Amino acid sequence: MTKTSSSVSEALTQHIAQLIAKNGGWLPFDDFMQAALYAPGLGYYTNGLPKLGDQAGSDFITAPELSPLFGQCLADQAAQVMKATGTNAIYEFGAGSGILALQICEHLTQISSQLERYFIIEISSELRARQQERLKHLGDQVQWLDAWPEQMQGVVIGNEVLDAMPVKLLARIKGQWHERGAILEDGAFLWHDRPTLLRPPLEIAGDHDYLTEIHPQQEAFLRSLADSLKLGAAFLIDYGFPEAEYYHPQRHMGTVMTHQRHKSGTDPLSEVGMKDITAHVNFTACALAAQDAGLDV
Repeated sequence: MTKTSSSVSEALTQHIAQLIAKNGGWLPFDDFMQAALYAPGLGYYTNGLPKLGDQAGSDFITAPELSPLFGQCLADQAAQVMKATGTNAIYEFGAGSGILALQICEHLTQISSQLERYFIIEISSELRARQQERLKHLGDQVQWLDAWPEQMQGVVIGNEVLDAMPVKLLARIKGQWHERGAILEDGAFLWHDRPTLLRPPLEIAGDHDYLTEIHPQQEAFLRSLADSLKLGAAFLIDYGFPEAEYYHPQRHMGTVMTHQRHKSGTDPLSEVGMKDITAHVNFTACALAAQDAGLDV
């Protein structure tokens, strides 16, 4: 751990410790994950340290970094949507290194598509700087937005965005459901469970101890998307399971995991700010939330 990363992690640890104290000594995991990933200037996605791609010190790599075929296929789909709807804009949430945006813009130019504007909504200043450097030759065709647009017409893209949204952790212990959160003890974050009325959307067969997640922020994102997208289509690409598989009795350890130096882990409470924290997507819940909000799936 470098001196810079160490200082960031120490500051974030102090910040989360203050949140725990303000919350009566216990912080639900979704609030912990929110702070660990997005606390201004300190969280994993906001602290400016390397995280994506094959550069030194990075933690993970996504499909567009490996081959242009992913972006080209997505560009073809976007072109079909824009032609069918008479729109000419793309909105990408969390554009990473900017490589997907580059692949899409270049391919749409090659096939003479009608793209006029490519908007990027990016909260990471480090990633935004990388995107701007990579895409500067495209001029004002690519623009960055600081907030969610009130209205969108065109194509919305989110590649591995949903999995980075905070989740609630639910633990069934000796037949009783608890919400899992974090406490601070002797300077370290530890797990602590509290009884809860929250439940997974499916009854979990068996009486064995069971850890899983629910995803209120993902569902809220889809409701906001439905409010803003007036015309067009959204492509949200991620890893996950349909609901019956997500809550399978044998998936008793949940799906929360970390990514650091291209290795996966299972301890999100340590080295905060230095590792990505993700959870798989419940595709069924996302589809139902989108449908309930008025979107066709």
